[in-house]
Amino acid sequence: MFTRRRIIALGATAGLAACAQPHFEPVAKAIPVPPVPPLPAFYGKITNEPYPIPAIPEGVLAPALWRQEVANPWPAHPRGTIIVDPDSALLHFVMTPELAMRYGVSVGAAGFAWQGTARLQFCRAWPRWKVPAEMIARKPELAPFSANKGGMDPGPGNPMGARALYLFQNGFDTLYRVHGDASPHELGKAVSSGCIRMLNQDVIDIHARAVHGASVIVLPSVKPARLAAVY
Repeated sequence: MFTRRRIIALGATAGLAACAQPHFEPVAKAIPVPPVPPLPAFYGKITNEPYPIPAIPEGVLAPALWRQEVANPWPAHPRGTIIVDPDSALLHFVMTPELAMRYGVSVGAAGFAWQGTARLQFCRAWPRWKVPAEMIARKPELAPFSANKGGMDPGPGNPMGARALYLFQNGFDTLYRVHGDASPHELGKAVSSGCIRMLNQDVIDIHARAVHGASVIVLPSVKPARLAAVY
């Protein structure tokens, strides 16, 4: 049975409950993700080559690996010098003491990496791939593309891509190349059998700038391990 005193007590309790603030767990603020800038137009489809070169897909190539003009980190080297830093997966082409053109690359994997200074002996557009004997020893299925059998025809499927720069030391072929046909997914990684791979759009650009006889310097890696070679 409700008495007057009981009704007053219940009313007071209800008033306190009505004034109490509800408890909510704090919600973490979402950190805005900056939009990925669109690729430069020069990474679009190329249609004026003997073989088609598809566009680089949007969103798969980090802006740090885009071809771009930068301050020259090696101003003492003459124009045309090419310097590759395998640990940063960047290649610089010296234009002036102040400026260099920088490209993202993939480099030689553990056990296949090469370093040193070579001479840019010559360049080729859409080169044949003449598989070295030591590579055939590891992968006998490549024997049909050996040098004495004429190599692999240029075009889609040829891992040399649209251009190749040939590196020599003391008049002898090092068998290492700067060449095209890199996938945008592999740039910045160590994946090839010692060669320096570039996007086809970029290797066409550096081929047009290349200086016959220039030095090509591949810096030593200080990383303890690399990825396995894919070819």
